[in-house]
Amino acid sequence: MNKLLGKLLLCGAALAMGNAYSHGTPIPNHGGVIQAVGETWLELVVKGDKIELYLEDDGDPMESAGVTGTVSVVGKPGEFALSPAGDNKLVAKGKVPAGAKVATKLLLADKKTKVAATFALK
Repeated sequence: MNKLLGKLLLCGAALAMGNAYSHGTPIPNHGGVIQAVGETWLELVVKGDKIELYLEDDGDPMESAGVTGTVSVVGKPGEFALSPAGDNKLVAKGKVPAGAKVATKLLLADKKTKVAATFALK
C-alpha cells in the first residue's frame, strides 16, 4: 500500500511540474498566422497591401516601440520595412500574394535580441 501511495504522489508531482514549466499555446488574436520563436510569439496579418505583425512575450503583448525589422516574400526580390504602430503592432506596406511564404526579421528594442520567423499564408 505504501509503495502504491508513493508512486501516486510521484506521478502527481511530475504532472504538476509539467504545468509549471509549460508555456501557453499561441492563439491568433487578430485572424493571422502565428509563429512561436522561443518565448516570442509573432502573428502575421495581411490585409490588401497592408502587413501587420503583432508581438507577444509568452502570450502577453510586447511593446513595439524601438523594434525594427523587415518582411519579405520568400523567392521574390525586395523587402518591406516594418515600423511600430502602437501597442504591440508593427506595420509595413507591400503586396503579399495568397499562399506565399513570408519571412520576418526583427531586432527587438534591447538592440541585441534578433527574432526571425517564416510564415506560410493560406
